[in-house]
Amino acid sequence: MVRTRNAAASLTEAGFVRLNGKRVTAPGHAVRVGDVVTLALDRAVKVVQVEGFCDRRGAAPAARALYRDLTMGSADKACP
Repeated sequence: MVRTRNAAASLTEAGFVRLNGKRVTAPGHAVRVGDVVTLALDRAVKVVQVEGFCDRRGAAPAARALYRDLTMGSADKACP
């Protein structure tokens, strides 16, 4: 969704992240499998459901396998 952890933390602290419909302002907030994360990005809103985690940081294609895109109008991962 964003390129760096620092950028993700900044979005969270600024109030642009919701977890299961509730605004989150603490970057270290716990996220579980099944949670729905809503991100208000520059020109779009992205809604994803967490489907898993990995032990190490990896490539973008591997990361995309760990969430399901629920954003309206998105064909990307909308149906399993």
